[in-house]
Amino acid sequence: MASTRRPRLVVYHAPGCGLCEPALTTVAKVAAELGIEHEVVDVTGVPELEARHREWLPVVEIDGARAFVYFVQRDALLERLRDAG
Repeated sequence: MASTRRPRLVVYHAPGCGLCEPALTTVAKVAAELGIEHEVVDVTGVPELEARHREWLPVVEIDGARAFVYFVQRDALLERLRDAG
């Protein structure tokens, strides 16, 4: 029996981040394909988030664990999300 649990998917980004746009696009497409929601968080001006994520942007977390930094490969994201579900 397949799980109906939906993993929590969050993308941390910042304006002007050249790697962020492709990652945001990939995450949005994969989330839509799997029928799950995702959250997009701008770290700009939030000291805690800046300290934790700025040097790694974009950062993709699945269920609170860092899953990807810099680049997000579609197939790898699909696999990680399916394993999390």
